[in-house]
Amino acid sequence: MRILIAEDDLVSRRVLEGSLVKWGHEVVACSDGSEACQALQREEAPRLAILDWMMPKMDGVQVCRELSRVPHPKSIYIILLTAKGRREDVVAGLQAGANDYITKPFCPEELRARVQVGLRIVELQGNLARRVEELEAALSRLKQLQGLLPICSYCKKVRDDQ
Repeated sequence: MRILIAEDDLVSRRVLEGSLVKWGHEVVACSDGSEACQALQREEAPRLAILDWMMPKMDGVQVCRELSRVPHPKSIYIILLTAKGRREDVVAGLQAGANDYITKPFCPEELRARVQVGLRIVELQGNLARRVEELEAALSRLKQLQGLLPICSYCKKVRDDQ
């Protein structure tokens, strides 16, 4: 799975990237929030993102708000990874649109578990979207058949009259 990370600190970004690659993920790395926001608004955007809160140009919370404001065909699971650990910060991050929150320094096992949860949710959302498409296609076919019913009824009536 492709995962976007946005972290302005080079060492932290490399550690995070190394862990994700070791766990079998492809990483798209960004050094600021603005770059991450642009990458996440593309059609081929990764479906999971790990954002630092405090970054130049645009912080992680601003990225969450912007992504919530702009409609996107596919939802993106966002994990905020930050040194801000107060309860008010957690609430603010989640209210801004993040799906999960991890404080630094992070425990690699916890990060891996939370990434796995995010991937399960992304997979479930994909399955749901496919089912909705299937149902919409079936409904369209049903409406076409319903349009044929009056015609078929008329044909039967004509045959019965003969």
